[in-house]
Amino acid sequence: MAKKKSVDEMTAQELYELAKAKEAEEQERQREAMRAELEKAKAERKALLARHRKELAAIDARIRELGGRVRSTGGKSGGRGRVSNTVLEILSDRKEHSTTDLKAELAKHGVVANNLNQTLAYLKRQGKIKSPKRSTYVIA
Repeated sequence: MAKKKSVDEMTAQELYELAKAKEAEEQERQREAMRAELEKAKAERKALLARHRKELAAIDARIRELGGRVRSTGGKSGGRGRVSNTVLEILSDRKEHSTTDLKAELAKHGVVANNLNQTLAYLKRQGKIKSPKRSTYVIA
């Protein structure tokens, strides 16, 4: 077994290497502490979100029981694509619908579609709908 040298017996190079090793150990301990703190914060956030969703679901259920409507956010999308999804839902009956019919149906669903023509053009480019004749659409 090698005997440890005292600080007085070490060369400058050995002292420098010892200091570097000690510094690396301290940095690694700090990184481990930060990782542990990060994991703790993530777990706390996850629990908070789960509790929040559960409470919101209970409130939404109560609102529905009272006859009210609850607006869904559509998950992570934040409500984007609502017009497109509703148009596809309306067209899913396999009948031909004119743009006027679609606007009326969207109004019944509570969706404002000021840009319906752009939405229909987008859905056509995506291959989700077809236009057998002018201003008439059917699901592809």
